[in-house]
Amino acid sequence: MLRYGLLGKPPMTQRETAKKCGISRSYVSRIEKKALDKLKNAMSDDKPVT
Repeated sequence: MLRYGLLGKPPMTQRETAKKCGISRSYVSRIEKKALDKLKNAMSDDKPVT
């Protein structure tokens, strides 16, 4: 939500998101990649996302 500016908020960089969440920028990147992969899988077939 922070990275993409949902709910009328401005989008934040990975660095800003990491600082706000108290984690590393690389961890934000890994979380983001995993979430995007889940979305891609959900859109490409009818299997439930876990």
